[in-house]
Amino acid sequence: MILDNKLNITHQVELAKTEEKISKQKAKQLFDSGDIAKVEIGTFAGLAFIHAYLFDAIYDFAGKIRDVNIAKGNFRFAPLMYLEASLKHIDTMPQSSFDQIIEKYVEMNIAHPFREGNGRATRIWLDLILKKEIKQVIDWNLVDKEDYLSAMQRSVVKDLELKVLLKPALTDQIDDRALFMKGIDVSYYYEGYSEFKTEEL
Repeated sequence: MILDNKLNITHQVELAKTEEKISKQKAKQLFDSGDIAKVEIGTFAGLAFIHAYLFDAIYDFAGKIRDVNIAKGNFRFAPLMYLEASLKHIDTMPQSSFDQIIEKYVEMNIAHPFREGNGRATRIWLDLILKKEIKQVIDWNLVDKEDYLSAMQRSVVKDLELKVLLKPALTDQIDDRALFMKGIDVSYYYEGYSEFKTEEL
């Protein structure tokens, strides 16, 4: 099923390419314009700001809580009837240590508040919490795609694997532009998008 989009694209491959290009341009702009400093750290409102920033040119639902139930494989994300309560709970979760931040990230992934683009927006959100609270970010280039995806899948039950995977990838280069741009590329690669390099757009 092809998502309704503002560009009236009806071809799956074309939509994927266009979405990647435009939203990577927006991710680059988020950093370069300084708008990234406007993000509320560790809240759903902050995540919604990032999501809207990336996807608003493509989807009407950018930054808005989804109105359908969604699943990936055989895992169902938070049911609609519990979604708003779940997001309120996530807002109040502590975020002062690496472990707490990853626990909060896992909960936000289970909530999966948007129709599409959750992973890409939430990884930026995660890095901003890490940056503010522990003065570090993840060098996503050091995190293998398959390891990450399987750790995320299992994090629903136990998040230890994810913590063990991400901790060695922490770096204190928190304002490094090249690291941010490469991180966006890796983040998109996790989701199957690797047509464009953010830096070159």
